[in-house]
Amino acid sequence: MQIENHKEEVPFAHYEERFRSIDPAEAARRTGTEWDGEAFHVTLLGRAYAVSWPEYQLRAEDGGALPPLPVQTFLLRYLMESKAVAWAGQWKTFREMPWGEMYIKPYTGRVLTRAAFTFGTRLAAFRAAAEKMGAEPVEHGDAGYQFDLIGGYKMQILVWEGDDEFPPNAQVLYSDNFADGFAAEDRVVAGDILISVIKANM
Repeated sequence: MQIENHKEEVPFAHYEERFRSIDPAEAARRTGTEWDGEAFHVTLLGRAYAVSWPEYQLRAEDGGALPPLPVQTFLLRYLMESKAVAWAGQWKTFREMPWGEMYIKPYTGRVLTRAAFTFGTRLAAFRAAAEKMGAEPVEHGDAGYQFDLIGGYKMQILVWEGDDEFPPNAQVLYSDNFADGFAAEDRVVAGDILISVIKANM
């Protein structure tokens, strides 16, 4: 593959290469993902995908367009490095999880500020997109929704509308199993992906 977009294609190529060496049965057990002997079957934000192994190939089960490379890289990392962890029913901010304090500055810009200014100025469109995706409304913020990300991992986005005195604001909450099931950098990417998918549905 000729590399044109280094920010996206280099990481993807790295994990695509490493993906070939995994034990698919172990990956299926570790993540709780269905493995049919040829492909893993995963659902990300309501869309089902088949991930072929050992030669990586992604197919959307609904026949639609494939997600961008950062999403595909996230799916590869999920199968290679994540694990199924039971949700204890609590919610955590990014900062409250391991390494959260170290990553909070880039996370704030990449996720919280982006969510605030993407959705806090267009609450009606945000609500419509979240409901189109099958998200559950929550009673926090001026608008808030709960999403099933992947496996047993859930996320909430809470948005407060801006006015003449205060800018829009947002908070993202993670089901507590993220603390053990995902590395900090993957939690950042999860927030980024969730915002992008909602935005695409607006």
